[in-house]
Amino acid sequence: MPSKNIPIRILNISIPKDKRYLTVKEVAKLFGVTPLTVRNWDKAGKLKALRNPINNYRVYRSQDIELFLRKIEKEGKISMG
Repeated sequence: MPSKNIPIRILNISIPKDKRYLTVKEVAKLFGVTPLTVRNWDKAGKLKALRNPINNYRVYRSQDIELFLRKIEKEGKISMG
């Protein structure tokens, strides 16, 4: 199945400076996608999740999310497939 490239325009997305880690839900809200999409990006290697040692939930470093945002802004799209 060919991947779909979805054009995206990032406007005024800001990550709180006091947050070192973001949950799947928080990342999904930032990008305007579903949590399942964020998990799929993790599986595809687009984002790298760490695991919370207590509950094994995925968490994302805020600096990794900022790098991902810059990459998207530079390319102007997210590959959804």
